Amino acid sequence: MFQDYKSRINAHEGEHFPSNTYRQIVLQPAFEEAKRNFLISMVHTHIAHLFMLEEQKLVSEKEAKQIGKAIAEIDLNTYAQSEYDPQFEDLFFRIEHQLIELAGDIAGNLHIGRSRNDMGIAIYRMTLRKKLLALMDELLHLRSSLIIFAKQHTDTIMIGYTHTQQAQPTTFAHYLKAVIDQLTRDFKRMQAAFDTINQSSMGAAALTTTGFNIDRERMKDLLAFDAIIENAWDAVAGADYIAEAASAIQLAALNLGRTSQDFLQWATQEFNAFSLANPYVQVSSIMPQKRNPVSIEHTRALLSSVVGDAQTVLQMIHNTPFGDIVDTEDDLQPYLWRAMDKLRGIYKLFGSLVVTMEVNKELLLKRAKNSFANVTELADSLVRSERISFRQSHCIVSSCIQTLLAEKKESIENLTWELVNEKSIEVTGKPLKISKQLFYNALKPDFFIKVRSLYGGPAPETMHKSLLQSEQATTSMSQWIKEKHDKINNSENQLYEYLEGWTKE
Repeated sequence: MFQDYKSRINAHEGEHFPSNTYRQIVLQPAFEEAKRNFLISMVHTHIAHLFMLEEQKLVSEKEAKQIGKAIAEIDLNTYAQSEYDPQFEDLFFRIEHQLIELAGDIAGNLHIGRSRNDMGIAIYRMTLRKKLLALMDELLHLRSSLIIFAKQHTDTIMIGYTHTQQAQPTTFAHYLKAVIDQLTRDFKRMQAAFDTINQSSMGAAALTTTGFNIDRERMKDLLAFDAIIENAWDAVAGADYIAEAASAIQLAALNLGRTSQDFLQWATQEFNAFSLANPYVQVSSIMPQKRNPVSIEHTRALLSSVVGDAQTVLQMIHNTPFGDIVDTEDDLQPYLWRAMDKLRGIYKLFGSLVVTMEVNKELLLKRAKNSFANVTELADSLVRSERISFRQSHCIVSSCIQTLLAEKKESIENLTWELVNEKSIEVTGKPLKISKQLFYNALKPDFFIKVRSLYGGPAPETMHKSLLQSEQATTSMSQWIKEKHDKINNSENQLYEYLEGWTKE
């Protein structure tokens, strides 16, 4: 009976590599990802390695020309549109087979001093660095949009919240600047991840380098890497370059997710802090009055999926052996690409919906004027005018608020000089010295914000300086991205010049 069962499995799966199921769930999806993401980088690696082999006289000039012409004849469009062929395990072997068909057996020497291990890692890193630069570029666009928008709202007074409760008056620009600063830190974390990613594994070969006199430094330069991974074992086994990128992406998504939650709450009719532009809302199929802020909802949901994809990357690395292992390769990489691509799109969407929204300045100001959130400044003012400790001042003001709330008087307009004077006598035994003019001025949100002109505070002049500094920092951040892009582009152009040189008679 078992033999019959085994025969049926063999009849379905086949008796030669790969089995049908293995092909369908592993090799075919990996081939699809490889032809979309690795094809060009693989060709670049072939060109660079061949050029280095010729320089090192490991292949002759004639052999280099013969192999180079074969590389030039590879039709990338054909591969991009091709289906998986089970005759070849993966894209590498399929291209190698064609090179040998075109150039003869001498094309096998293209693999002198290298392995699929070090080559594969290099290609992963070359793919990731481009995707990361594209993401960082979009992050800067969002950051610049928020700076421009914040400049319009340095005098837009609103209530700031702690523990979801009204806390102190601030400005919308002050809140946005906090988001801008978070994005700046996200950028720096991505920069650090890029530095880790953009290191060359070439020359590590399978695990222990090679006995051939190859030039690892030359390969680093030809492929626009910034450094070499020194230890060959580390070069093929290390997966922290993926984990570091995943962690930076995950944290960036968590950061913006918190902001999107705030915006979704502020978009409710109860808060009514702003109104989204029409392209970013949807109507209801049944309720005519609805303007659903779906763009923010999708932003929050997609950010959660970015966090999930990044966590999948970390989880797949967890407890894997420290060696060359498929767990960190073709099955894993697409989760990180997907997270990066989604986050990039979210940055673009969020920047657009923010700069096009209409902020309800009048309502936010009115709410701030009526709120007890202003009383911190009153407590501060009493410290100065009454020459008492802050704890005594806090006790006086807190007692007043408790009295008003007990009487269902929930607006600051009910907080009078007379009531505070009464509580001052109870707490200190002395009447107030502060004048009524200074007293009532201390309860105004614009005064509260004006006196908070310290570095990092919401005072308009302070915010203007802070936003200007952020704007100036954008130049160096953009320049960093440009330099990396230029280095990669120049390298690729140089490789194609080498390739063209081999094809000339």
